[in-house]
Amino acid sequence: MVLRAILFQKILGFNRACRFPVSHQSVVSNGKNLLFDPDDFNNLWHFGCYFQNFDATIQIGKGTYIAPNVGIITADHDLEDLDAHQPGKPVVIGEKCWIGMNAVILPGVVLGDRTVVGAGAVVTKSFPEGRCVLGGVPARKIRDL
Repeated sequence: MVLRAILFQKILGFNRACRFPVSHQSVVSNGKNLLFDPDDFNNLWHFGCYFQNFDATIQIGKGTYIAPNVGIITADHDLEDLDAHQPGKPVVIGEKCWIGMNAVILPGVVLGDRTVVGAGAVVTKSFPEGRCVLGGVPARKIRDL
């Protein structure tokens, strides 16, 4: 899997700006603003993920698992000029979290350690206390862990 990512990045140019292997079916808009533990780069092999972090950081804690088709964004489009983005807000995901398939995490969200985000959830606000299960659209706390 890693060799395939390297082939697509270095030879074919998919996600070429990233300094780490990324699935050719995922998008990382700015590899410099994606912060994670080097031992956890396998999270970026999943297909269909979208890490939009033009001018703000996405920080992913150690031991966090990100499922396929997850979207994490740091800025929305400007409604007055759809070719532009609003100023970015960093996204912070704590340690040992689990982000389920097709979940979306929106700008400015902070998730504390051991937060589980259910499949298909849209996280619009922060849950910095962590140790909880989130689900729904918009995501709400389903229970504590």
